[in-house]
Amino acid sequence: MELLPVQNSNAQKISDFEALDTRDALIAAAREIFVANGFAHASTPEIVRRAGLTRGALYHYFENKTDLFRAVVTQEAKIVARDVSFASPASDTPQKAMMEGAKAYFEAMKVAGRSKLLLIEGPSVLGAVEMSRIDAATGAPALREGLANIARAEGINLPLDALSELLAAMFDRAAFAISNGTFAAPYETAVKLVLRSIATR
Repeated sequence: MELLPVQNSNAQKISDFEALDTRDALIAAAREIFVANGFAHASTPEIVRRAGLTRGALYHYFENKTDLFRAVVTQEAKIVARDVSFASPASDTPQKAMMEGAKAYFEAMKVAGRSKLLLIEGPSVLGAVEMSRIDAATGAPALREGLANIARAEGINLPLDALSELLAAMFDRAAFAISNGTFAAPYETAVKLVLRSIATR
């Protein structure tokens, strides 16, 4: 009887963890360089030196600098979406949940370099279509669902897609100003007024 080789599952798990650590190290180093120098002036040799790895490791996980930048931007967008989700519990009223989500978004976007990556460099490097795809996989569904919850609670019809797009642009503009030192309070008041007007239309 032929004996089949026994696979070492523990060794495979260690290898998977090492691969994840390597990829995360590259993304973390790239984030620092992209924030400090901008995409155009960031170099892959500098990124791998910062990560303590080789260029071979970088190109094993990413096709090129743009692919690595896409991973950085996607990770930032996922973190923001997670923070907003945690701040908007389903038990709150729809308007309150939306308001808490907006505050969480503004706070999350204050993290150093994040507004630059998501609102300036991201659209410039990846383009509007790619940024919309990333947004659709991270924060956009929650915004649309929040508006849908308001519509259901108030018994009204809303143009959810168009309204989500407009509110996202409003939130981005406010987040950019807040991340650059403008007080958040006036923007939060403006958000309350907008949500109130939506709910009472």
